[in-house]
Amino acid sequence: MTLIDKDIIAKKRTGRQSRNQIFKWLFFLCTMFGLAVLIMLITDTLMDGWSRLNMDFLTNFNSSRAENAGFFGAIIGSLWLMLVTTPVAIILSVGTALYLEEYAPKNKFTDFIKINISNLAGVPSVVFGLLGLAMFVRALALGNSVLAAGLTLALMILPVIVVASQEAIRAVPASVREASIGMGATKWQTVSRIILPAAIPGIITGIILAISRAIGETAPLVVIGVPTTLLVTPTSVFDSFQAMPMQIYSWVKMPNEEFQYIAAAGIIVLLVILLLMNSVAIFIRNKFSKRY
Repeated sequence: MTLIDKDIIAKKRTGRQSRNQIFKWLFFLCTMFGLAVLIMLITDTLMDGWSRLNMDFLTNFNSSRAENAGFFGAIIGSLWLMLVTTPVAIILSVGTALYLEEYAPKNKFTDFIKINISNLAGVPSVVFGLLGLAMFVRALALGNSVLAAGLTLALMILPVIVVASQEAIRAVPASVREASIGMGATKWQTVSRIILPAAIPGIITGIILAISRAIGETAPLVVIGVPTTLLVTPTSVFDSFQAMPMQIYSWVKMPNEEFQYIAAAGIIVLLVILLLMNSVAIFIRNKFSKRY
């Protein structure tokens, strides 16, 4: 009969509990550090830009004089940009994820495609800007239009949404699929009525992250040649436009200190629009959320 030494057990338990507390507080301090830095950045931005937020700023076009500079053209241009980017990216990425997970044969070539899509999610945005410049701006002669920029940003965020959609589709239990097939449903009926509705919360989470990245991207727009000063708003997807991150980038480079406060006001507007878009997406995600 083996005797258990209670003192040894108590000593080991004490050591494990001590290590547990150390790592618990270490992770807590890491979280607090990131949160503190974020609060300081937001506070500094609000202090610099809050006084510049008024109706003139929101309704005026950009100007070389700080007191007359506005954000209206950039806001409208970014909304046009998202109207192109969002549907193109969602349709292509969700369709790709559904094919790869539900229809594509399980072989090495399919695995090769999945690996490359995952790798594309980490490619720097400037590379997609160069792709957009070569393909849309020059080859298709779209110029620095809303359509060219929207397609470029759609390509940039497409891998992010594809990967998130794949994970959401995989999370649907196999028993749900088998039950649908067992009831006589076709493959498409199972995908459209069972799998896709169940995966919508995870898919929308990926879309939120991707759109948040796209609306704040500057590098692809710089490469494409999006103007920073334009006194008209686009009326079609073939028109030139301004974008909020490009306008902020332009103001930050100005030697006049007043433009730094204008840039802070622009950042506040960009954050508010981003939060509103995310709120709508989160509402849709919660509305269609299903638990299995």
